[in-house]
Amino acid sequence: MATNGLHFTDDGQLMFDNIILPTDYIANAEKALKHDYQRASNYLRHTLIGDPEVDQMLEECASLEREDMQRFIQAGMEQDEGVLSDAPAVIRAFFKSLEAPPGWFDPEATRSGIRSFHRNSPLILGAMVGGVLVEGVATNISKSFFLTGRIRDQGVRRLKQNNRHMLEIFLPGGLDRQGDGFKLSVRIRLVHAQVRRLFNLSREWEHDAWGVPVSAAHCGWALSAFSARLLYHAMRLGARFSDEERASFMQVWRYSGYLMGIPDTILLEDEQDALELFRVGLMCEPPPGLESVVMANALVNAAPLVIGQSDPTQRRGLAKYVYQVSGALIGKEMARALRYPRHQTMGVLPLFRMDVRYKRLMGKLFPKRAAAMTSNDFTGLLGASAYDDVGISYATPDKARAEESTFW
Repeated sequence: MATNGLHFTDDGQLMFDNIILPTDYIANAEKALKHDYQRASNYLRHTLIGDPEVDQMLEECASLEREDMQRFIQAGMEQDEGVLSDAPAVIRAFFKSLEAPPGWFDPEATRSGIRSFHRNSPLILGAMVGGVLVEGVATNISKSFFLTGRIRDQGVRRLKQNNRHMLEIFLPGGLDRQGDGFKLSVRIRLVHAQVRRLFNLSREWEHDAWGVPVSAAHCGWALSAFSARLLYHAMRLGARFSDEERASFMQVWRYSGYLMGIPDTILLEDEQDALELFRVGLMCEPPPGLESVVMANALVNAAPLVIGQSDPTQRRGLAKYVYQVSGALIGKEMARALRYPRHQTMGVLPLFRMDVRYKRLMGKLFPKRAAAMTSNDFTGLLGASAYDDVGISYATPDKARAEESTFW
């Protein structure tokens, strides 16, 4: 029987728009389609889409030595035409396609979003770690992280890389062609494509159940979380944004998402569109599984190490507090599903906001103290970000599992 375009085949597979849905999405598909047919159907279709352009590029360049591929990618990023001229045509064409930004991107319109990011950076960082990233791994996004082991074995580095990317796109000029925010966004696109390729060569990825590894659906949904949902959680922690700043903040993320290869068909347009994509995508996703439980708890326990807290006693105390704040942000139902330790979360966010208001008042009363706090906030953000001595590395994994791959 057909409902909202869904029907079962004779062998029990669920068809939708002439595609076979991954089995993990069967249970919630009908409910999500009834709620918002356009967005849900779009999301479900994108579970079977990767990044056709870069996926094809990596296939055509599969015979290249890893060092040569890395050299050509670096040349493309740095616009070194002398080296890039020796690269395969498909690599040259890829970088040529990045030279001109899309017509909707206005660098001037990002200025107020950049200023608001730095004014609220500690709260944004807290919202990212305690809210957005945890909600992300509560979906099937956790599958790729769990199988690669990037959070389990290299959790601190992975979080710092995430912070580095966010910091760089919110630096003035960061999304210019020569900016590190631009380069890191494109790097993420290449890493995603490589991870997709490695999983496609692996027997560990269950395509029938999960769809395409690092799918366009998950990338588009994650971008909506990093932008609109991040604003939502940051404001719950006490951050302040004007309407103009919020719209500008969203445009920074939208262009970064474009550079990350998210198709226009699932690339957010504005804050409201992103919030709806977040809500509908979450409806489509299956309940958190074991991988989600492992990933979420690994994230929380890695957070103290990210900010440099190495003392075991203090680290445990800070992790306990992160659990409390995170539990208050994500809600009791998700916290239970992720098997968070039982903590009292009532009153946690009001007390947190009270502390933020107190520090804000002290900053107004004592301007020198405010300047010192601002400096410390930026220094703290730098410390929580991954900066390698060699600058940006354009290496990508050569094995699906982190412990087997060459360091990257």
